[in-house]
Amino acid sequence: MNFAKMEGTGNDFVLIDARNLERDWSSLARTICERHTGVGADGLLLLLPSTRADIRLRMFNPDGTEAEACGNGLRCVARYSSDQGIVGKTEFTIETLAGTRLARVNVPGSPQVDMGAPILDAASVPVTVRPGTDIASPLIDHPVIVDGLQLKISCISMGNPHAVCFLEKPVQDFPLHQAGPKVERHQMFPNRVNFEIANLTAPGEIRARVWERGAGETLSCGSGACAIAVVSRLKGLVQGPVEIRLPGGSLTVEWEPGSNVLLSGPARAVFHGTWKEEMP
Repeated sequence: MNFAKMEGTGNDFVLIDARNLERDWSSLARTICERHTGVGADGLLLLLPSTRADIRLRMFNPDGTEAEACGNGLRCVARYSSDQGIVGKTEFTIETLAGTRLARVNVPGSPQVDMGAPILDAASVPVTVRPGTDIASPLIDHPVIVDGLQLKISCISMGNPHAVCFLEKPVQDFPLHQAGPKVERHQMFPNRVNFEIANLTAPGEIRARVWERGAGETLSCGSGACAIAVVSRLKGLVQGPVEIRLPGGSLTVEWEPGSNVLLSGPARAVFHGTWKEEMP
């Protein structure tokens, strides 16, 4: 089974053209994403045929769960589909579990995807609180205590759930490996959640780290960058395009209230290979 190893700002994926393949993809994701005994990746991307878009994307996390949306995964699929001649145009649509997304490959090496409108209704993220407790929509700076850490989290969905926390201390000093899994599985998130911590470092510039649901801390997260940018705008911290600086590189997010979120940044193929499947 042939594959491409793709990466976008350090968020790495195994991409398989699965238009003529059928497998237990959840099981394969757990095996192929393993960094010591597999190829190693933050997720498995499947390129599939679609009846309502130019192509279809399914994305599986390293733990075998399927994700609704993946911004960097979309950008990698857009780059691969363009480079391999699977689509013959610079703007095309990609079907995902979160809906159909528009991809643009007008700028060489830096695909842009329209991530759709952010979901601001807390119940639709989804977020739950104790019965009888009022919950604001959008939910901004909601106090949560995790392991003695007092956090103020803001919750939105980019087709997948996100909890964003702006910090006073530098993000590199935050114990993300301690708090991340506990926020991900906090009782207020019935579908678990992606957790982002962020610092406003300059006008229009934010430094961030991300704990991804089903993957742990990654070098970058496209939908997480979008969530950070939207929350920063809702909090009045920024105006116009935002550069989100993650450990693996920078992504640019554009959003105006009432419109869709646009995500841009580098994506490339690292290498191509063949996965040797075990024979019975």
